[in-house]
Amino acid sequence: VQLQAFGGGLVHAGGSLRLSCGGSERTFIWYYMAWFRQAPGKEREFVASISWTGVTTYYADSVKGRFTISRDNAKNTVVLQMNTLRPEDTAVYYCAAKHGAPSRSQYEYNYWGHGTLVTVSS
Repeated sequence: VQLQAFGGGLVHAGGSLRLSCGGSERTFIWYYMAWFRQAPGKEREFVASISWTGVTTYYADSVKGRFTISRDNAKNTVVLQMNTLRPEDTAVYYCAAKHGAPSRSQYEYNYWGHGTLVTVSS
């Protein structure tokens, strides 16, 4: 599946952004989806993931309560709603897809979109 993420930009601390990731296949529904991010000088880290049904979600502790992941399989889209943004949320955000069981490890994801930059100013 080909993925494309968009929606990044510049926002002040405390603001919100909505990232979207579109998938190219009609079999999109069968993929376990996730968002990762990579800040300058740091390793890529897990942000959130969602099962193919949309029922089960997981979040990194650093974003829990502020970010919400959702999906619309009819539109082949996964969304990351980011609220109460902080300067430390500044990073390039990537969407990723895999088959099978949930995972927080980037190494288990087979498909990646190009990143979208989120910058949070203080």
